[in-house]
Amino acid sequence: MTQRTGGRILIDNLKAQGCDRIFCVPGESFLAALDALHDTPEIDLIVCRQEGGVAYMAEADGKLTGRPGVAFVTRGPGATNSSVGVHVALQDSTPMILLVGDIGRGDRDREGFQEIDFQTMFAPLAKWVGRIEDARRIPEYVARAYATAMAGRPGPVVLVLPEDMLTDEVEAVDRPKVARFAQAADPMAVATVMDLLKDASAPLAIVGGAGWCTGASHFFAEWAERIGLPVAVAFRRQDAIPNSSPVYAGNLGYGPNPKLVERVKAADLLLVVGPRLGEATTDGYALITPDHPGQTLIHVYPDPEELGRVYRTDLPICADMREFAELCADWEDEVLHFDAGGAAHQEWLEWASPRPTGAALDLGLCVARMREVLPADSIICNGAGNFSGWWHRFWHYGPCPSQLAPTNGSMGYGTPAAVAAALRFPDRQAIAVAGDGDFLMNGQELATAVRYGCDLLVLVVDNGSYGTIRMHQEREYPERVAGTDLVNPDFAALARAYGAWAETVERTEDFAPALDRAKAHKGVKLLHLKTDVEQISAATTISKIRARRR
Repeated sequence: MTQRTGGRILIDNLKAQGCDRIFCVPGESFLAALDALHDTPEIDLIVCRQEGGVAYMAEADGKLTGRPGVAFVTRGPGATNSSVGVHVALQDSTPMILLVGDIGRGDRDREGFQEIDFQTMFAPLAKWVGRIEDARRIPEYVARAYATAMAGRPGPVVLVLPEDMLTDEVEAVDRPKVARFAQAADPMAVATVMDLLKDASAPLAIVGGAGWCTGASHFFAEWAERIGLPVAVAFRRQDAIPNSSPVYAGNLGYGPNPKLVERVKAADLLLVVGPRLGEATTDGYALITPDHPGQTLIHVYPDPEELGRVYRTDLPICADMREFAELCADWEDEVLHFDAGGAAHQEWLEWASPRPTGAALDLGLCVARMREVLPADSIICNGAGNFSGWWHRFWHYGPCPSQLAPTNGSMGYGTPAAVAAALRFPDRQAIAVAGDGDFLMNGQELATAVRYGCDLLVLVVDNGSYGTIRMHQEREYPERVAGTDLVNPDFAALARAYGAWAETVERTEDFAPALDRAKAHKGVKLLHLKTDVEQISAATTISKIRARRR
C-alpha cells in the first residue's frame, strides 16, 4: 500500500464500484476530490449550473442504470439546494448517492461558515446518512453506501465528507464492487399466486416501481400476455411494460382512463408487483382502500418493511421484481387464461387516441405527430404540471427505461433528467417536456446540455400560468385568480442565447413542420409551444370547471 489523500481514495473507490459519471457544482470543500478526478478519465465529471439540477440528473441516472447515480455538492447552500433530488430518489425508490463536502472536523458545532447538521437534515429523506471522519475508512463507507442504496427498496444515501479528511494522506484497503442482492421468489408463494388466479374471475395486475428493470418488464409482459392478464401501471411508471403489449391496460394516477378505474374497482384479485400503492396511484387511497373489501391483494415487493405497512395484504411476497417475473414466465400452467387483457388494451388504445379539441394549438394532436415521426424508444422526461397529462395520456411509451418523471410531483425535473438521459443513451432521442413555470426552475441546465453536446429536444408548454394550481383554484374558488398568473420570457430567444436551435409554435398546423426542422438539427433544440390557459388540462377546460360550480 501507498499513502493517498482522502480525495484520491474516494475517487478510486467510486471507480471500483463502477461509477463512470458524477454530476456536480464545484465547491472549495471538496477540492481534493476534484483534484483526484483530474487524473481519472474513467469518470465523466458533469458540471451543472445549480445543485437542484445536479441532484435531479444523478437521480435520473440511477433510474436509467439501476446503480446509484452520484451527485457531488458543497456544504450549506449546495446541500440544501440538492435536497429536492434526494426527496425524488426517496419517493421514486431510486438508488442514488449524494456526496457533500463539509467544514473541517475541528470546526464542528460552532455554526461555522455554511455549517449544517446533515444527519438531522437528511435523516427523513435518505436511507442512510454517513459521515466519514477517518480517511482510512472511505472504502468501507463507499461500499456500504452502494449496498444500502441498492438493497431492498432502493433509495438515496448521503455521505458527508469533511474538507480536512479529504486532504489527509493515509493508507487504505480498497473494497471490491458491490452487487445488488436479489431476493429469490419462493416457488411455493408463486404456486399460491397461481392458485389464487385460478379462482379469480376478474384479476388485474398493477406493476412498476421499486427494483423494476428491463428484465422484470420482459418476463412479466411475456407471462401476462400468455395468460391474458390485464396489466395496469402505477403513477408515472408507464414504461414498466411496452405500451404495445396486447395486455397493457394504461396508467393509474392523475386523470386515468375511467374504464381502467372501473376495472380496478371490479377486480376480485389485485396482483401488485413493484408499486407501494401510494397516494397518487390509488387516488388518495380511495380507488384501492387500505382494507380493500371484496378484493384479494397479492403484494410483491423487494423490502419486507413495506409489505403490510399501509395495506392489508392477503399474500405478501418479498422478492426481487425480476426474479418473481422470471419465475412466473417459466411457470407451466395450461389452466390459466383470461380474456380481459385484450379488452383492457383496446380500451386503452381508444383512450390514448387524441381527438381534435378546437384549440389553436391542440397538444393532443401534437403528441400524435410526435409518435409518428420520433423513434419509439425515445425517452420522455418531464417534471410536474398539467402539461404532462397530454404525454401521459397520448404518448405510447417504449421499452423500459423510456420514461423519467418524478412520482413525488417535483417541478423542474424534466430538463435535467433529459440531460442525464442524453448522456447515458446518446443513440436514443431524449425529450424534455416542461411547463412554463416548471421549465424556469431548472432551465439553466440548457447550458449544461449545450456544453456536453447533448442531442436533446425540449418542449416548453407556455400557458402563462402555474396551471395545476390554477385548476385547483378554479375548482375551489372559481373566478378568483390569485398567485397563479405568470409573465414569461421569450423561451425560444432564451434557448438561442444558450446556443440551442429554437422556434415558437402557436398553431397546431405549424407544429409538424417545426418538429421536422428541429429533428434536422443535432444538439439542443427547443420548441416554445404557446397555448391558451383555457385548455387547463388534457381532460377539461376552465369554462367547464366553472360551470360545474354554478
